[in-house]
Amino acid sequence: MERKTAHLNNPDNSNVAPTEAVCITINCYTDPLCCWSWASQSDWERLRNEYKNVIRWNYIMGGMIPDWKNYADPVSSVSNPLQMGPVWMHASQVTKTPMHYGIWHEDPPYSSYPACIAVKSASLQSPDAANIYFTAVQEALMIHGRNIARTDALFTVAKDVAKKNPEDFNLDLFSENWENGKAQQAFRDDVKQARFHKIGRFPSLTITDQTGKGIITVGYRPYDALVKAFLQVYK
Repeated sequence: MERKTAHLNNPDNSNVAPTEAVCITINCYTDPLCCWSWASQSDWERLRNEYKNVIRWNYIMGGMIPDWKNYADPVSSVSNPLQMGPVWMHASQVTKTPMHYGIWHEDPPYSSYPACIAVKSASLQSPDAANIYFTAVQEALMIHGRNIARTDALFTVAKDVAKKNPEDFNLDLFSENWENGKAQQAFRDDVKQARFHKIGRFPSLTITDQTGKGIITVGYRPYDALVKAFLQVYK
């Protein structure tokens, strides 16, 4: 689904310093527990790399699952963890993307909030740190079946990221942002932004030009569809 929109960009909350070449802002509304966001990740990264000279972009954490008492997806008929497994299995088959859907009966995450906050802990450190950590925490869940609602799992990912990327990811700064409340506030701001723009499904991309006008794509989109949507704005 794509629809025209207006004034959705947020230039002050982006990963690239403005330059004369940058003329498109893309906000990616996503969530570490969203299987369709995981399936879209490689194509989304490809789009960013292909048009990196004209794009500023940002992750907005959606907070898909506050907890299972306050979550229901009538479209997918999901209101408890066991019902999420078949959704992941379907998404994996449709997109040919590996997903550890057995986690939903083995050790189901109780919420996506902790992982969202952890991503914001990284994003406050640097844009590169945010991207590296977000990818790593998705892989921990989707490939290795780790319950990323657990604080210990989130910090295990952070330690591994810091070890592999010492120049881009500072574990002490990650921990500080987690503990001092700044990451929680950044996440709350993200949720407010998503609600303000009435974005409730992930991934969603807002693609806007310098005037703030553009389009929204909602849900999983393969690379060709992402490029088509991008080129509608970038002319």
